[in-house]
Amino acid sequence: MTHRTTPQPILQAVLFDMDGTLVDTERLWWEAVEQVADGLGRRLTKADQPEVLGRPVEYTAAWLGGITGAPVEGIAAELHREFADRVRTGIVPRPGALELLDSLARAGVPTALVTASPRAVADTVLQALGAGRLTVSVTADDTERTKPAPDPYLAACRALGVDPAACVAVEDTQTGVSSAEAAGCAVLAVPSLAPIAPAPGRTVLASLEEVTPARLRAMVAPRELRVMSWNLWYGGTKVDDHREKQLKVIAETGVDVVALQETYGTAAQELAGALGWHHHRGGDNLGIISRYPIVSRLGDPDVGFYGGTGVRIQLDGGQQVAVWSAHLDYTPYGPYEACFDGLPAADLIAHEGVRLAQMREILRGIADSSDAGTPVLLLGDFNAPSHLDWPDVEWPVTKAAEEAGLRDSYREVHPDPVRDPGHTWSPVHAEHEDGSGRSEPQDRIDYVLYRGLRVLDSRVFVCGSPRAWPDVAGNDWPSDHAAVITTFGLR
Repeated sequence: MTHRTTPQPILQAVLFDMDGTLVDTERLWWEAVEQVADGLGRRLTKADQPEVLGRPVEYTAAWLGGITGAPVEGIAAELHREFADRVRTGIVPRPGALELLDSLARAGVPTALVTASPRAVADTVLQALGAGRLTVSVTADDTERTKPAPDPYLAACRALGVDPAACVAVEDTQTGVSSAEAAGCAVLAVPSLAPIAPAPGRTVLASLEEVTPARLRAMVAPRELRVMSWNLWYGGTKVDDHREKQLKVIAETGVDVVALQETYGTAAQELAGALGWHHHRGGDNLGIISRYPIVSRLGDPDVGFYGGTGVRIQLDGGQQVAVWSAHLDYTPYGPYEACFDGLPAADLIAHEGVRLAQMREILRGIADSSDAGTPVLLLGDFNAPSHLDWPDVEWPVTKAAEEAGLRDSYREVHPDPVRDPGHTWSPVHAEHEDGSGRSEPQDRIDYVLYRGLRVLDSRVFVCGSPRAWPDVAGNDWPSDHAAVITTFGLR
């Protein structure tokens, strides 16, 4: 048996904005700018917030100078003075801020302060928060460009020796959010004065009070889609309690979508019903079950015993993926002709005509129902080896799929067919069924092909230790094929 172990997502660091995020200084900064602007004859309104909130002193001073005509240097000095006076007398930690810093310290997660305020103000705040609560600090004095440029967050990551993609930045303004996202960080936005809209890779909460290290850790976990291709073998009926065993496999592997072959008509509906999933039936042999909603059905609804059927599923966040299940004719079977009859490569390829025609029809269906932005998955039992596995035979079925832009997920992860053969036929057939005692050719004939996604892992899966045919009724594994499970990273 082979299986995939999902590692715990690694949260390398949490990077905190200061003003309005850790401490309630955004209000103090706004009051300071209001005071200075009033003295220059300019009354601030909400429309001015983008020029003030999250901005360094120099930026806001230049903005005020531009609209009032006053000298920028004098405005900057006055802003520094007004803000510093307020910080010394009115600094208040934001709700949940100290508790979150302490819980991250207990969890061993490094932290950094990343602020557009000058060093003198930041050091005052750090002292008020408590020595040692933050590992490093980056201020407006430490980088050539400050927020919304990514430089401050990149500098903090360099100081900590961490990957921005494995960090969460905690911000309260759109300016800070833009800086952190440009650096490649996941962002937790806790707006202080101005609202911030949710977006991919961004979480928006009302406060830090219920934020935990586990919640932040989940934000850097890659979004995944785990799919399985599985020939059920007469619906599973050769094995006792086959439906319960099938459900156990699906639950324990944690797959999200299963492309089924040999469904015996009702397997997809029954499995989906027991799981509370969505299902699609294609003829009497093919099916697809999915924990995600099926939003459209693709291909011929009256597909025969051999062929392909497809659906579009919609993932959380609205992304759609086209998923096809295929089952190709099993005669003549190339590995038998090669191993038992000794046919040369040219004859083996010539005998693939029926399967090749079936594959080309499926590929036409995929092309007719696809658009450039939708990822495509083609899973199934092709009853044909791969041209990537046999050095002397250009098996045309898999070659045609490759020429259509579909890649073999298993061979992406395991490029050496000698070291990692990935055999799916057959975990229960060590000897040929004709009673001759000849060894059954083992081969890889089940596939997860794809385009438009990123492969994280791919494995051949069989549970338990299946007994050989015909003594299979008590097997834990209710099939004569191994399944193929591939995990994809999503955009």
